[in-house]
Amino acid sequence: MSEQPSDEELAAVDPELHDALFGAQPRPFSVTLVFPELDVHDFARALELARASAEFRTTGSGPSLRYRARFWSSDARRLHQLYQIVGGTGVTEVLIDDRPVPYARELWLPLVWCLIGR
Repeated sequence: MSEQPSDEELAAVDPELHDALFGAQPRPFSVTLVFPELDVHDFARALELARASAEFRTTGSGPSLRYRARFWSSDARRLHQLYQIVGGTGVTEVLIDDRPVPYARELWLPLVWCLIGR
């Protein structure tokens, strides 16, 4: 039998649930990469970069295990380095301010790297 996540754990991965449970809080612009255990070159380095992000957590276990690494715009360089390792697999999610948005991978990431990350 698996243990159910607490309200705090659920709220940490869903900003709308967080706001409903604890009230809205201002947050800086962020990009979050969510990815499973991957069989890619330099995955150990990917986890090192993810753990050094502004906020890092793991969710789930076994096949549903996911790593979540949130980066503020001021750390665009490290975000880019992590994405270079885990982004080409097709299973990595890109969230903008904790939400899936259209063109996050194709538009938002390049904007962060080119405009903000200078």
